[in-house]
Amino acid sequence: MRIITGIARGVKLDTLPGDDTRPTGEKAKEGIFSAIQFDLQDRKVLDLFAGSGQLSLEALSRGAESAVMVDASRASCELIKANATHAKLMPKCKVVCLDYKEYIRAAEGKEKFGLVFLDPPYASDYAAKAFESLERAGLLADDCIVVFETPADKISAPYDGWEQKLYRYGIAHVSILRRK
Repeated sequence: MRIITGIARGVKLDTLPGDDTRPTGEKAKEGIFSAIQFDLQDRKVLDLFAGSGQLSLEALSRGAESAVMVDASRASCELIKANATHAKLMPKCKVVCLDYKEYIRAAEGKEKFGLVFLDPPYASDYAAKAFESLERAGLLADDCIVVFETPADKISAPYDGWEQKLYRYGIAHVSILRRK
């Protein structure tokens, strides 16, 4: 796993051993960033199930302003910090070790994000719940882009007021939502 392009191009990132953390595959990551590449500059990023931090670090490498990376796993949070430090992007990062629901409650009314990554464990139904909670909490900027990665059986129906594009990369299904 590596950062594809930008100021940290080629930096190798570590991931946790085992199946608890499922990093986004290279083809899916390339597809995601091809679809949003012209919309990254100066965006504030929220990576709600950050895992290794690779999606946020890729966005930062390509020009995003800052990233808040949230994960409930202490091991994931330590890994994110190590990856961000190795990529020399830590000054633009805030790593929060909390459950996604707790983070949303704590951030409500305090922040707005222009790019949100939702890549929860495949066995969960957290993606749709997290999106709805983020919207209710007012954490999504008017020009926000939301990127979901889910298995086929967890693809959400289109949301009112949002345009949705779907992409498939093996078992991974990526939905990119933009406000209409």
